[in-house]
Amino acid sequence: MKIILDITKLVESGEITAELAEKLKKLSAKETGSLGINILIVFGVVAFCLGVGLLAPKAITAFLLSATLAIFGVIIKRHHNERWGPLGSAALMIGAIVIPSSLFHLYPEIFGNGPEIFLVSTAIFLILGVIGKSGFLVTLSALSTASWLGGSTGYTHASYGLVIREPTITIVVFAALAVGALFISKRLPAVYERIALIYARVSLVLVNFGFWVGSLWGDTPGESWLKPEIFASPDQILDFDLNAVPEQALHISAPAFSVGWALALLAVGIWGVRENRRFVVNTAAVFGSILLYTRYFDYFQFEPFTIMTAGALAIGIGLGFWRYNQFATVRAENLD
Repeated sequence: MKIILDITKLVESGEITAELAEKLKKLSAKETGSLGINILIVFGVVAFCLGVGLLAPKAITAFLLSATLAIFGVIIKRHHNERWGPLGSAALMIGAIVIPSSLFHLYPEIFGNGPEIFLVSTAIFLILGVIGKSGFLVTLSALSTASWLGGSTGYTHASYGLVIREPTITIVVFAALAVGALFISKRLPAVYERIALIYARVSLVLVNFGFWVGSLWGDTPGESWLKPEIFASPDQILDFDLNAVPEQALHISAPAFSVGWALALLAVGIWGVRENRRFVVNTAAVFGSILLYTRYFDYFQFEPFTIMTAGALAIGIGLGFWRYNQFATVRAENLD
């Protein structure tokens, strides 16, 4: 775990002695030098792999190189992490990211244009993330699962977009994954507990994304799988009449999502306060604010008084959670 400290201020306030400060500075200089060497070697490894790839530009070359990099990264992370950690992390991440792409080009008849490649990516990222103790790869694993369910992002006409094609299924799947990861984290050693908690946190955010999209458009669970042509392109998604669904299909309205989201945020927020889970509480606060302001301006529109009131609410909410974070810090110190 890395902690940033102002050594000069600590000495001035009497928290540490001048001798200890000098020792910490020497350790810091040693760490900085090691980081520089790692960065230089990372650039060398990347350049070497690019050169090999250009000499033999084939999918099998990319696969073999990426697999070698991933294995090399895992070995470094598990056995030489203290000295060569940045090098191991870079090799592991580059290898893990390139492996699914190379498999896609090696076996197009298997993966084609379907979502199967995202399932493969999920498994690769999760396995390598756990073995290599990489929170970044575990995060990519959760995001790959979201892509398999139809989630994506986009950019068009100076606008960024978030697409959750199956809000209900996204909520159910990632709520289960978040609870499962949290449950497992309590039974793991510290380093793997961190990995499991990262996965749970990303899953929690994705649950809220599902609620967010559902609260705007509603949802007919399974629609994108039963009628994939509707979602072939962003333009088709925008042009699709969300009310034009079969009568026998289950349709969940946007207001129902809003109410369910509010209740879920309240329940999760209360649990977070009781368990002293600041990430959970702050996440509930952020998405609760999004829900509040979305519905607020839906009803009251953009008027000077409503904007002023919204600003006052934002200040109050911000101060309230700033106070909560202070309380949580003191509470954690008392527990220690």
